[in-house]
Amino acid sequence: MTRRRRFADSGQAFPIYITVVGGLLFLAFAYLAVGQAAANRNGAQTAADAAALAAAQERRDQLSGAWVENLLDPEKWQDIFDGLADGLTPTCWRAEELAASNDATVLSCNADGLLSYTVEVQTNKTVGDSIVPGTETKKSRATATAVIEPRCGFELLPEGEEADEAEKLPTLNCKGGIDWELDPKAPQDLLPNPEDLFDVHLAD
Repeated sequence: MTRRRRFADSGQAFPIYITVVGGLLFLAFAYLAVGQAAANRNGAQTAADAAALAAAQERRDQLSGAWVENLLDPEKWQDIFDGLADGLTPTCWRAEELAASNDATVLSCNADGLLSYTVEVQTNKTVGDSIVPGTETKKSRATATAVIEPRCGFELLPEGEEADEAEKLPTLNCKGGIDWELDPKAPQDLLPNPEDLFDVHLAD
């Protein structure tokens, strides 16, 4: 009787064991699907961040070049620091380059005003096959905004002093307590670099 009872108990436990193992396998595959989706979303966000920063940095470099070109005309400096300058060209091509290098495609790239870019991208790869229906064709999207901020301020020279000392330029007072005493006759490589004049960062 004892042996038969043990066999009966074993027979009853086997279906429970199969059910538990099946449930654990389902949970494992579910976690795998969640991980795949999260990795795909993270890839999309990385691509969006890089693309937005690239577009903004290209604009920063253009503004810096415009400032150098107008070095002897301080009346134009503030417009340049505000994002206004002659000869500026579209910069979203840089966003497309950086998105492509992160295996994504730019869906939209917009200048929000003069000193900000918002980029939306979509991953080229899908989430992949999983127990969740539809993931084999699902691609992730993400959006990022990059901002350009002037790092420096200045005060125009009084008109009389400017007339008497035509070669003297205003001092650039920049973040970090850095002051640039500008010499109009100095070589260009001694002038502030783009990163000295403007910060580029992702919006909060």
